Amino acid sequence: MIRTSPGKAPAIFLLFGLKTVLRDLPGRAATCQRCRQLVQHRLQERATKFTLFFIPVFTASRAFNITCSNCGQHSMVKARLKNALLR
Repeated sequence: MIRTSPGKAPAIFLLFGLKTVLRDLPGRAATCQRCRQLVQHRLQERATKFTLFFIPVFTASRAFNITCSNCGQHSMVKARLKNALLR
């Protein structure tokens, strides 16, 4: 039971925030746009999740990065291209 003074509302404690989660996805051999070499590329998903009391409730945003293993060139790719790379 919560006791309050007359005329005051009970205090509510709400803990929320954002958490970034990185996940490696299977890479693929492709030609790099910078070094023009056919090498393995690393694909990574970055998801920002809204948390309530440290429990992820929903994904607020999602981005995909691809990195060349030869020269280190990295760029963001759209989800549609990511799906094509995973096939």
